Amino acid sequence: MGFRIFNALNFSSMKYFILLGGLIFFGSCVSNKKYVYLQQDDVNVKNLPRDSVVRSYDLMQYEYKVQPEDIISVRFESLTPEDFDFLSKNQSSLGGGNNAINGNAQLIGELVDRNGEIPFPFIGKIKVAGMTVFEIQDKLQTIVSQYLESPVVKVRLLNFRFTVLGEANKEGAVILNNNRVTLLEAIGWAGGLTDLADKSNIKLIRQQNGQSTVQYINLLQENFMNSPYYYINQNDILIVPALKQRPYRKYLGQNLALVVSTLSLLILVINLTR
Repeated sequence: MGFRIFNALNFSSMKYFILLGGLIFFGSCVSNKKYVYLQQDDVNVKNLPRDSVVRSYDLMQYEYKVQPEDIISVRFESLTPEDFDFLSKNQSSLGGGNNAINGNAQLIGELVDRNGEIPFPFIGKIKVAGMTVFEIQDKLQTIVSQYLESPVVKVRLLNFRFTVLGEANKEGAVILNNNRVTLLEAIGWAGGLTDLADKSNIKLIRQQNGQSTVQYINLLQENFMNSPYYYINQNDILIVPALKQRPYRKYLGQNLALVVSTLSLLILVINLTR
């Protein structure tokens, strides 16, 4: 009698565990519609056209404008003899700032001060904030043409910086010397997102005009390419939340396996000592 009751309880318990395990398994699955970037009703669709353009988007024009606290590289070249080329001789010491890009090289740069200016020998301070690197090049070229023969000015931004946090494979800040980076490229620099990242609800924190703004972005929709947030700005922060499946996949599954193993061992011990 006791053996029958034990077997009935054992069978009943196993059914519940199997049912619970099945619910956890299916509840922790992530569908392609929550995983694939830039969808347009084409997820899991077969026989998509391969030899023609399906859709096109007009990307917004974007050119980064230098801000105070930015670091820019300014290089001068000219036909003026070296003894008289005061800009080329002193450009290695201008500003005195070194900026390491990805820890591989040190590039000499000029720190834009709070007034949006950078200093030059003899010429004095030049306003550069609110201008693109190309506008700065043209402005400096016009100025130094008064002093140098056939000058060429090269300007680059050295400290374009953004941060990716949350469900990214490589959390942290990224510093580039490229001032035109899309949000998808920024995610690529962070090693991509994990399988459990919620790509439909990414938080973008942007600093503009002395304020921090918050915007939520859906990277599952293809029309994101028309978004004004398609390009990353200096000092942007991306916070990538997790899908609701994360606790099941990361914690509950492991704990359930431990519980099932413990119960299996307990049942075995009871059977052996019966």
